[in-house]
Amino acid sequence: MLKRTLIGLIRSFEQTGDRAKDPLLKSHYYRLSKEKAWEEIVSTLKKMQGYKVLHEVESVGEIVMEKRTAFGRTMDITVSVIATGPVTSAVDIYSASRGSFGDLGSNYRVILDIYRTLDKKLAAYKTESP
Repeated sequence: MLKRTLIGLIRSFEQTGDRAKDPLLKSHYYRLSKEKAWEEIVSTLKKMQGYKVLHEVESVGEIVMEKRTAFGRTMDITVSVIATGPVTSAVDIYSASRGSFGDLGSNYRVILDIYRTLDKKLAAYKTESP
């Protein structure tokens, strides 16, 4: 966590993907069609405390959310649901803080929090890779 805080001094965003160096920031895969995954993920994200779903575009597979930190900063979060096969979907997250200074690792923690919540809800469908 100290490393994330130090990186967060200069960087105010974090994202996940297949090529992420940090194993906790790798894409998460679920054995669900994109449509079913979309329904489950949207309903789960809407119930999360402290997060506000601003916009959702099912055709593109993006959910735009907002979170306010304890210090009054606003974080913009985009959750992408991507079909990687007929019955497999991937979830990637991009989180960025508004403002000029770094985020002290808060975007990293937000991504882990969202993944933890989704993994708990979709535990029966979680898989390691497409």
